[in-house]
Amino acid sequence: MARKKQSDQLTPLELEIMKVLWDTGSATVQTVQERLPIEPRLAYTTVQTMLNLLKKKDKVHRVHKPGERAFLYAPAVSRHNAVGQLVGDLVDRLFGGSAEGLVMSMVEQRYLKPEDLDKLNRMVAESKQSGGGRHGNR
Repeated sequence: MARKKQSDQLTPLELEIMKVLWDTGSATVQTVQERLPIEPRLAYTTVQTMLNLLKKKDKVHRVHKPGERAFLYAPAVSRHNAVGQLVGDLVDRLFGGSAEGLVMSMVEQRYLKPEDLDKLNRMVAESKQSGGGRHGNR
């Protein structure tokens, strides 16, 4: 039986690990393990396995410094790019590719405070002046 294609999406645990790496710049398995906000603490080997999976997904780089025993892991994708991909996936899966659907849902569910709506209105105006959105109507 063929193996399921590895997803490019970050799982919740992978995302937590990436947050640690984005905050630290680079870290050993032990440092990631210690900084993960998960209780009970994950086993060292679990964190190591997850970092190796992230390496296979090209989300992290692994570097071995001469004279050191432990590998250093560093993010291969920026937080900004990862967020963009996650939001794009959310828009595609839940809203049929309609960014408007996402924004309207956030407004209807009252996720946006008045000051957020003001900022959103300014951003929409700026986007109109500069020629539209990144993906059109996605």
